[in-house]
Amino acid sequence: MHHVMISAEALLSLTRRSMAALAALAALIALPVGAARAEAGATAITCTNPASGATWQIQIDYRKGTVDSYPARITDATISWHDARDGGNYTLDRKSGSLTVIVASSTGGYFLHHRCRLKD
Repeated sequence: MHHVMISAEALLSLTRRSMAALAALAALIALPVGAARAEAGATAITCTNPASGATWQIQIDYRKGTVDSYPARITDATISWHDARDGGNYTLDRKSGSLTVIVASSTGGYFLHHRCRLKD
């Protein structure tokens, strides 16, 4: 059996480095999923109904995690939220700009498909 002797100074140095690595890992884990894109603040995105040509803007606030002041789930792939005013459940594909709206109703509900101009 071999005994390894570690000085108190070496052990303290190792402990400090381990704690720093754990703190860095904890900070990464604590980041929201969508934070990898490093968006800053709020931005307006213009969306279009391809059937009618009607346009409107949505306000996305990446820091607050909201769309038009409604709580949103923001990931690298999608942004989704529920609009309490119209009852719609919205999902924006961040790559293509495709916006799908699902609206439930007593007759079964319906889907709407729109296109949004995403900023580069």
